[in-house]
Amino acid sequence: MLVHRTTRLNLMATLLIKNAHIVTMDDRQTEIPDGGIFVRRGFIEEIGQTSSLPATADEVLDLKGHVVLPGLVNTHHHFYQTLTRAVPAAQDANLFNWLKTLYPIWARIQPDDIFTSTQTALAELALSGCTTASDHLYLYPNGSKLDDEISAALELGLRLHASRGSMSLGESQGGLPPDSVVDSEDNILKDSQRLIEKYHDAKPGSMTQIVLAPCSPFSVTTDLMKQSAKLARKYGVHLHTHLAETEDEEQFCMKMFGHRPVGYMQEVDWIGDDVWFAHAVWVNDEEVKVFAQHNCGVAHCPTSNMRLASGIAPVQKYRAAGVNVGLGVDGSASNDGSNLLAEVRNAMLVSRVKEGLTGYSLSNDPNRKLMTAREALYLGTRGGAAVLGRNDIGSLEPGKCADFFALNLNKLGYAGMHDPVSAVVFGQSFNADYTFVGGKAVVREGQLATVDQGKLIEKHNAAAKRLLAG
Repeated sequence: MLVHRTTRLNLMATLLIKNAHIVTMDDRQTEIPDGGIFVRRGFIEEIGQTSSLPATADEVLDLKGHVVLPGLVNTHHHFYQTLTRAVPAAQDANLFNWLKTLYPIWARIQPDDIFTSTQTALAELALSGCTTASDHLYLYPNGSKLDDEISAALELGLRLHASRGSMSLGESQGGLPPDSVVDSEDNILKDSQRLIEKYHDAKPGSMTQIVLAPCSPFSVTTDLMKQSAKLARKYGVHLHTHLAETEDEEQFCMKMFGHRPVGYMQEVDWIGDDVWFAHAVWVNDEEVKVFAQHNCGVAHCPTSNMRLASGIAPVQKYRAAGVNVGLGVDGSASNDGSNLLAEVRNAMLVSRVKEGLTGYSLSNDPNRKLMTAREALYLGTRGGAAVLGRNDIGSLEPGKCADFFALNLNKLGYAGMHDPVSAVVFGQSFNADYTFVGGKAVVREGQLATVDQGKLIEKHNAAAKRLLAG
């Protein structure tokens, strides 16, 4: 691999990628064989055939034999759950029982555990080609803060949409979580305002944005939902929550609030283009129309939904209606991994399963088609950017952030693949060979470039062992 770097300091900070198969994911779905990207100060300045680009830069990276794609965008995660993967008592449970098993363990988390688990999850994501991640941290035991997560992400180098999650409805008030892991609404709202004022950056190229994210209908009060919406709109930040993940939740909402989950969101003013929902599996056709009419987004989490037997989200219906859909790996204890490229593959495959279950082979509807590999990649890139409300990421175009990843197609698992783009979806997922965020390498030659992976694994395993030991 040809890599050239100048030794003198160049304040222009330029990067040239050349001789790769570039997949732009722009509006024309442009693909450029023998293509290249010229980057200046973290943004794409030029993209096209290698021969048409400047010949020199501070760093020149020859990626012949590689496919280069926009950085993947993760729209839903719980970083802290990397500490409780494959816990024996929670391996074969549905959502509610899974949560009840893990809540007491999560109550033992310390602030440093938040930092460590964040870096573990982000490292996995970066190795899978992810450059922007939204995380939903909704419990803060033993002095833990969202600040711990933000500092960990800045050190590792991925863009972060840090969701100030919350739980205020404990078991004693009819909620699902034990009272030991819920917080008062006054504390939640004060901390939410503090975090927005301290960290939220809405400028193009932003590395940190704050989201307000009461956890779910079964763990927060109606008043907190309403007050969070008011606060978010006062500051112009986005709103996020779990919704319609399981049939259990549907029954809970009917009993507790007299509405189905989507109807409850309308009741508490959680409908709009500044809102996106995780999962949204159990929705009907009218509710799909509500999302479309109000530009609500959906974070589709196929692996987690399979793992917890939650169901299959109606992604093709969402897409046909014009609903923005992105992908999420979800909590690393309901997925047990943080591989976003694998999520792209599973999104395509589970969509086809759903079509089969509804009689695809018997349909004569010419508009009814199976999800393609490129459409799945769109969900993981442009779709995710739209869900998060960002127009500076998600595709490779002049003026956008230089966020991309590269895969070497000269690997055994890609042998015999006749389409370099579909290969990365139909084939088993490999680690990215390179992942760049704002023109800076986070993964280089298949290895993390910003943290010591061995030390991180050692620290993470020690914390995980301590949590489970009690």
